[in-house]
Amino acid sequence: MPKAKQDHASRRRSMSDPLSAALRPPPNETPEQRTARQTAEAEAKKRSDSIDEMIRQERIDRKKNKADVHVLLLGQSESGKSTTLKQFQLLHSPAAFQAERIAWRAVVYLNLVRSIRRILDAVSPDTDFDEHEEIDSAEAASLIISSNGRPPSALSGTRVPNYERYRTRLEPLIDLEGRLSHLLSTPDEDEAVRLPSVSAPSSNGHSAVNDNGTANGNGHSAGSTHVNGVNSIPDTTGTGRNTREITVHTSTNWKKAFALGRSKGTKSAHSGEIEGWWEDPADPVHTLHACAPTMLELWRDPAVQARLRENRIRLEESSGFYLDEIPRITAKKYIPTDDDVLKARLKTMGVVEHTFSISSGTNRGVQWKIYDVGGARNQRQAWAPYFSEVNAIIFLAPISAFDQVLSEDQRVNRLEDSLLLWKAVVSNKLLANVNLVLFLNKCDLLKSKLEAGVRLNQHMISYGDRPNDHDSVSKYFRNKFGALHQSYTPNKDRELYIHLTAVTDTRRTATIIADVRDIIIKGNLRDMRLV
Repeated sequence: MPKAKQDHASRRRSMSDPLSAALRPPPNETPEQRTARQTAEAEAKKRSDSIDEMIRQERIDRKKNKADVHVLLLGQSESGKSTTLKQFQLLHSPAAFQAERIAWRAVVYLNLVRSIRRILDAVSPDTDFDEHEEIDSAEAASLIISSNGRPPSALSGTRVPNYERYRTRLEPLIDLEGRLSHLLSTPDEDEAVRLPSVSAPSSNGHSAVNDNGTANGNGHSAGSTHVNGVNSIPDTTGTGRNTREITVHTSTNWKKAFALGRSKGTKSAHSGEIEGWWEDPADPVHTLHACAPTMLELWRDPAVQARLRENRIRLEESSGFYLDEIPRITAKKYIPTDDDVLKARLKTMGVVEHTFSISSGTNRGVQWKIYDVGGARNQRQAWAPYFSEVNAIIFLAPISAFDQVLSEDQRVNRLEDSLLLWKAVVSNKLLANVNLVLFLNKCDLLKSKLEAGVRLNQHMISYGDRPNDHDSVSKYFRNKFGALHQSYTPNKDRELYIHLTAVTDTRRTATIIADVRDIIIKGNLRDMRLV
């Protein structure tokens, strides 16, 4: 159609269109009316543009929310999941981490006391260790070393001449253990920082702890907000006491009891200054300080060390190991360091969640949710509900544990269990598109163990006659875990990121976490088609 005819048709349509007719200016419009009309039209357009901008921003915000990252920490018990979570907190929420440091004092104390108890158990003249004896405490059993036979010295047993003196002098720690357990399990009492007095003697002449303490007759607590105990180790000290590991529920605000503001909070009549916990006669530091010389003597006793070696117990490889720092830990004005908190062992029931946002860089504002779920066999069924929304999994495998057994089943090698668990994760179809990051953890302990002469091929025949050094062994494990992923993953295009880690090493772990964080975010954005 010629252009003249098109213009004419357009004019005819606009004249017949009611909306166009309504928008046309009046035929006899004055200059003043024109100005008022144009001003009103400009205001209307401004409001319309503002609404359009709000809609556009909401669309951007929805995309950002979809880019939030959900990370699941998986691995067997004592693989380093809790320590990794603490490292995330230290890196991204340092102020909150520092504020809570003092609250870990009770846990550090309890870890130290339980290590002393473990030694007294092991060196008792009445101890008769059985390699296949069932021990349900994760804290103790994780220290037991698997082997094919025991040396003759372990059958006769090195005697500790000073055992009775050690046991008598350290008896106050046994009562302190119950008081600390009670404190951690009931943190909302009015006088939370003032520890309860020693419990009334039981029929066997020793302290009994009730439902809201550490243990009762059936090995379980009365409620989830109190201590969720595990089965006790058969008594080997002759004291009639249990060596049960304390477990607190994640819903329990146990940190409240030892927060700095609750340490005492009253002012001295003499100086006007706020009194510290060291001035409270009921605080556990006084018992620890008084027992410190004997604890140090016990730990350094050559006969004690020989007995531990005979029973293949290496306390140095456990979480919550502070025996090399007894003078510092038992000082009256002791405040936990970052490293102390990272090493502290407190078993929890339930899922521990940490949320933070990245405050700088190109990924600023992306919110992270890190979930630490229990790694014991009876807690692994809790993993599945998190699979549907998780963006990434950080799997921790403690490769130093090649000569240790599971606390839940001492017939199972810990490293073999990690390999089977890893195979189950990588082959899960629900996780086919989830980013996988593997931490081959506790490389520092692995190196120390190999340098001490422990040979991998005595526990894993498949290793053969390869060199028994850290580089060769870590490469072997890297290839072994990598091969399982390659063979069993339902998504052949998925990349696997493997890191050799020692998650108690803050500086090194911070670098690894930063790299992993960027990898996960890029993968998440790619999946959402935002990059």
